[in-house]
Amino acid sequence: MKEKDFILAIKKILNSKHIGDDCAYLEDLGIVITQDSLVEDVHFKTDYSTPYQIGWKAAMVNISDVCASGAEPKYMTVALSLPKNTNEAFVEDFYKGLKDACKDVEIIGGDITGSNKIYISITAIGITKARKISSRKHAKPGQKIVISGPHGSSAAGLLELMNGKRSGKFITSHLMPQAQREFSKKIASTIKEDYAMMDTSDGLMDALSQIAGESGVLLDIDFEKIPYDNDIEKFENYKNLILYGGEDYQLIATLSDPKDFTVIGEVKEGLGVKIGPKVYTKTEVEKNLYHHFEEKQ
Repeated sequence: MKEKDFILAIKKILNSKHIGDDCAYLEDLGIVITQDSLVEDVHFKTDYSTPYQIGWKAAMVNISDVCASGAEPKYMTVALSLPKNTNEAFVEDFYKGLKDACKDVEIIGGDITGSNKIYISITAIGITKARKISSRKHAKPGQKIVISGPHGSSAAGLLELMNGKRSGKFITSHLMPQAQREFSKKIASTIKEDYAMMDTSDGLMDALSQIAGESGVLLDIDFEKIPYDNDIEKFENYKNLILYGGEDYQLIATLSDPKDFTVIGEVKEGLGVKIGPKVYTKTEVEKNLYHHFEEKQ
């Protein structure tokens, strides 16, 4: 069973209108709220990452979700589970990474427990005042598809780490991502129409496919317009890294007036993601994505 199948089952049981986007928009409270977990040897390895980098990334993962909603990241709580042999220096460096990544996002509490591996669960809250909040359901034919920055760098960095390299720009992209706060603010604080926006933490194609499916539209993409670092072309099948490599934490959005944003395509009638002559269905996209509950052969 895949992660998305679990989510669909949960949505069916709970029947909540808030489940679907990365953040739940609680309009009556004027906030959005999100929660993400990171598990040792699934989302990070201590062989590759310092405690500081783990803390940094844990914060950015959640800040990115708030940015994808269009809200202003404001508060965070942290639940940290640690093996019994963990020393105080790990905790100190982990929280330094968290704090530096948060900047003006205030860490207001959390929990700490024992466990067999490192488990991190973070809840982030964003405020919606003077912001127009996005939804994956809001893409409409005629809108342009805009993107915040390059793709494939984090996946390239992971490949380098797995091959024994320990430094370089791609590795930095993977270990210390940057949430796209200004891109989010620029859109959410000025736009008046409904719009879709999502981060690309699970890959560019995943985000495109999610928006296409939730909005019932076709996203027609010009691959040549997708920004990426030219040095990624040294990797075999680099186009797959750009399209399917996760953890870039960039944002895509659909806007009628793209202004000075980087446009990579257009929303059209139909369903799926079109690149060149081929239209990719949701099923085809998901075959190329990482799934937490499937064994790798």
